[in-house]
Amino acid sequence: MRYLIIILAIFLSSCSNSTPEEDIQSLDKDYISAIDLSSLPEIESKNIAFYNTNGSPDDVVSILKNNGVNTIRLRIWNHPKNDHSSFNEVKLFADQLHNLGLKVWLTVHYSDTWADPGKQIPPSKWQNLSFSILKDSIYRYTQKIIIGIKPDIIQLGNEINSGLLLPYGDINSNKNQFIEILNTGTKAIRDLSKETKIMIHFAGIDNSDWFFDQLKTVDYDYIGLSYYPIWHGKDLGKVKITLSELSKKYQKEILFAETAYPFTLDWNDFTNNIVGDSEQILPQYPATLEGQKDFISKIKELIISTENGKGICYWGGELISYNGKVATDGSPWENQALFDFNNKIVPVISSFQFKKE
Repeated sequence: MRYLIIILAIFLSSCSNSTPEEDIQSLDKDYISAIDLSSLPEIESKNIAFYNTNGSPDDVVSILKNNGVNTIRLRIWNHPKNDHSSFNEVKLFADQLHNLGLKVWLTVHYSDTWADPGKQIPPSKWQNLSFSILKDSIYRYTQKIIIGIKPDIIQLGNEINSGLLLPYGDINSNKNQFIEILNTGTKAIRDLSKETKIMIHFAGIDNSDWFFDQLKTVDYDYIGLSYYPIWHGKDLGKVKITLSELSKKYQKEILFAETAYPFTLDWNDFTNNIVGDSEQILPQYPATLEGQKDFISKIKELIISTENGKGICYWGGELISYNGKVATDGSPWENQALFDFNNKIVPVISSFQFKKE
C-alpha cells in the first residue's frame, strides 16, 4: 500500500506540474505588449526609412511585431484640423493592423485635438449642446467607432484625471454628469460588443485611488495608468505599492497605458525636447540605450509582479525627427522614440517580448 501511494503521488504530480516555460506562456499568453503609433501614418507619408535589428530597411509595424509587440494603440479625434487621427485614418490603419494579426487599442479623446489632465475640450460640433443631446452624441459616436473600427480595447477619454468633455463632465464640479458620460460610453460599447475591453485612463500615481473610488458604478475592465518620471515622480517603490493596492481594491486588470524613457539627452532637430536634463529622469537609469532598456524592463517587471497585471504600452515609439534635422516644429520626443537618430530600432525592443525574462 505504501508503494501504491508513492506511485500515485508521483503520477498526480507529473500530471499537474508543467515546465517553467509552459507556466510562463500560460501566465503571459494574454499579456498586452503595446506601442502607441498614432503619428505613424503622418510620418510614413514623408517616405522615411526605418531599420530593423539587423540594420535592414523594414516597415515600423513589421519591426515591432517581429520583436514581440502584439497590440498597437491609436488615438482618435472627432474632427481634427486635418485627416491625422481622424476616423477615416484610424479605421484604415486599424484594418491593416487587424489583418496582420495585431490587436488595436483605441484612445478616444472625445475632442478635436489633444485631451489630457490639463485640457478636455469638447468637439466643436458638441459645444453648447444640452446635456441630453450631448449624451446622445457620445452614444452614437462611440457606436460608430465600435462598428467601423472594431477595437479590441477602447479608452473612454485620455488621461481623464479632471474629467472629460469639460465643463459637462468635470469630475469636481459635475461628478454626476462625469459618471453619466462614462456610463453612456460603456453602454454604447456593451450594446454592440461583449469582447471589446473598456479602459479608464488616469495619468500618474498620486490620487489614483481617490479617482477610481469615484467609478464604482461604471462598467469597465482595465485600469490604465500613465507613468513618466518627469511628471509622476521617481519613487518606483511607490509605483509598485500603488499598482498592488489598485489591483486588489478594485479587482481590475491593470496596465501602464503610457510610459517612455530617453536613450540620450541629445537632440536630432531644432525642436525643444520634453526630456533634456538628467534631473528629469531616474539616476539609476541613465539616458543611454542600456538605461532605456533597463527602465522599461523594470516597468514590465512591476506589472508582471502585480496581481492582475496585464501589460504596458510605450508612447511615442515612432516620434523620430520626422520634419528634418533643422525643424523647429518637429519632434519633441525623438530621444525617447524606439528608433535611434539613424532610425534603427533600439535595444529596448527586446523588453517587449511576451515571456518573463
